[in-house]
Amino acid sequence: MKIGLVFPQTEFPPDPAAVRDYAQAAEELGYAHLLAYEHVLGANPQRPGGWSGPYTHRDPFLEPFVLFAYLAGLTQRLEFVTGILILPQRQTALVAKQAATLDVLCGGRLRLGLGNGWNEVEYTALGENFHNRGKRMEEQIELLRLLWTQPLVTFSGRWHHIPDAGLNPLPVQRPIPLWLGGHAEAVLARAARLGDGWMPNYRSAEEAAPTLETLHRLLTEAGRDPAAFGIEARLNMRSFTPAEWQGHLSAWQQAGATHYSINTMGCGYQTPQQHIAAIQQFAKIAGLTNEAA
Repeated sequence: MKIGLVFPQTEFPPDPAAVRDYAQAAEELGYAHLLAYEHVLGANPQRPGGWSGPYTHRDPFLEPFVLFAYLAGLTQRLEFVTGILILPQRQTALVAKQAATLDVLCGGRLRLGLGNGWNEVEYTALGENFHNRGKRMEEQIELLRLLWTQPLVTFSGRWHHIPDAGLNPLPVQRPIPLWLGGHAEAVLARAARLGDGWMPNYRSAEEAAPTLETLHRLLTEAGRDPAAFGIEARLNMRSFTPAEWQGHLSAWQQAGATHYSINTMGCGYQTPQQHIAAIQQFAKIAGLTNEAA
């Protein structure tokens, strides 16, 4: 199982040196990947109608393609993961171009986690339809893979039309891996049919067990081998004591997780150095080495 990190960007200063130091520390400690959340815009909680989302305009989010392009030249082994990129609020061909360029610049170290998102304000501001986002994402996934594997694409779908055109350069990975997030059965079915992996957001493997059973059934119905399908679990450090970390890790491994990300946000850390100290502590308990990366 590959162990990586959730970049704690909502608790990080907008400081290029701090971002660099965190990523290089992660790589030196033997972590396999760095996962970043995304939000293009944050809503004002005082807006008409109020606001109940977990993030507001006060929470900082670095744009993941730009963040990872910056880190591509500062690291050598670290895989870059979006977890998740809200695909239906973005233009598909532009995402394909950005991802292909990043994959070239980082030498094939990109994995795209995709999702529908929940923030209708962002969709409105970006000029996309919030209410048909699931169906549109299926067409987007099909088109992304075509653009990443063929020099010229002619495509006519319900929402996308490409009249004999293509990307140049193509990515190193053809296609770039696409993992899906979300827990609804419709999302699981989409992941089973179209995804390379799934990104659950459960507190523990025990809580995820019924959903994992559903996912395995859907994969089998789609003619796919569940053992060949990726699963990325997460550990929120604030929810467990250090003495419980290894047990949480082992439980997810037994449940079939192939990847595992550590989240230090919400623990009360005030500085980048405290976040780095926390991942150093976990690396020691987990027995990470540079070779493990």
